[in-house]
Amino acid sequence: MNDVFHGTTILALRHKGRVVVAGDGQVTLGNTITKHKARKVRRIYNDAIITGFAGATADALHLSEKLEQKLERFNGNLTRSAVELAREWRTDKYLRRLEAMMIAADKDATYLLSGNGDVIEPDDGVISIGSGSIGAQAAAQALVRHTDLDPVKIVKEAMGIAASLCIYTNDNITIETI
Repeated sequence: MNDVFHGTTILALRHKGRVVVAGDGQVTLGNTITKHKARKVRRIYNDAIITGFAGATADALHLSEKLEQKLERFNGNLTRSAVELAREWRTDKYLRRLEAMMIAADKDATYLLSGNGDVIEPDDGVISIGSGSIGAQAAAQALVRHTDLDPVKIVKEAMGIAASLCIYTNDNITIETI
C-alpha cells in the first residue's frame, strides 16, 4: 500500500506571559480523512511540558516517550533534554529513520525538534510544524503584531485560518496552555 498519511498543524505561541500549544485533529490516508478528532498535543513530565507532533503517529509517540525519559534524567530541564534527544535522534541508527517532528514547550522555552538534529527556538515566540504550519504561523504572527487579542484567542484564530487553507488540517483544535 503506497498511501501516505498526511496532515497536522501544530502551533506554539509564547505571548503576554503565556504559552499556548494547539494542534488540529485530522488524520488523512491518501485522499481520505480517516480521523477527525486525533489528539496531537499532550502534556508530559508532571504536566510541566506541552508537546505537539507532526508525522507518523507511532514515531511521534516514541519520540515523546524518549523526551520524557530525557526529562526524567535531567530533572525537567527542557533545554538539555531537547538537545540530548535531537543528538540521539540524529545519530542513532533506529531513531534516525523515524518520520516525525515535535514542538516542546515549558514555562521558559519553546523548541522545534527534528531528526536532522535541529533544536530551534523561535525569535518571536511563534513556531509551527505540519502541513498547515505556514498559514498558522503567518496568521499568529500577524495577530500578535496587529491586535491586542489574548494568546489563546490568537491561536484559535490562527488555527482556524490554517484549517480554512490546508486540506490536511481541520478545525477540531486541541489547546494546552501554561
